[in-house]
Amino acid sequence: MITPLDVTDHALAEGLLQIQHAAYAIEAELIGFDGIPPLQEDLAGLMQSTEHWLGRYDGSTLVGAVAYEFPDDDTVEISRLVVDPAHARRGHGRALLDYLDQLEPRPISLVSTGSANTPAVNLYKSRGYVESGRTTIAPGTQITHFRRRRTDPATSARA
Repeated sequence: MITPLDVTDHALAEGLLQIQHAAYAIEAELIGFDGIPPLQEDLAGLMQSTEHWLGRYDGSTLVGAVAYEFPDDDTVEISRLVVDPAHARRGHGRALLDYLDQLEPRPISLVSTGSANTPAVNLYKSRGYVESGRTTIAPGTQITHFRRRRTDPATSARA
């Protein structure tokens, strides 16, 4: 089940923060950089997030979430995608992205991830994203920016 998340709910935010920290700890290991902002975020910071959130549940257990924003009328920007490492490699991240595509069928979608985060890079590429640039955030550490332009009939009128 996928549902909107209210990150101002203290108990929900605590569980989400645990998942976020665990997921970004894995990314930090993969890219060799532990300065990822969501890895450093505390509960108060998460609860003050202005992003839109969707959560994926396995029964009553939150196993992943996606946060997104709208930089303009045509674009959805994925700002965070986290899956509890205990539930990784089971399609939860892909399911969240698929649901977001249906919920917000905007013509342009943006996302970024650590260039050395091969699982995330492969996921985005498999969903039609193409590399649009790279940013060096620390010596030897880069972020890859991805962009996808949808061409299906549901979004072509807005493109």
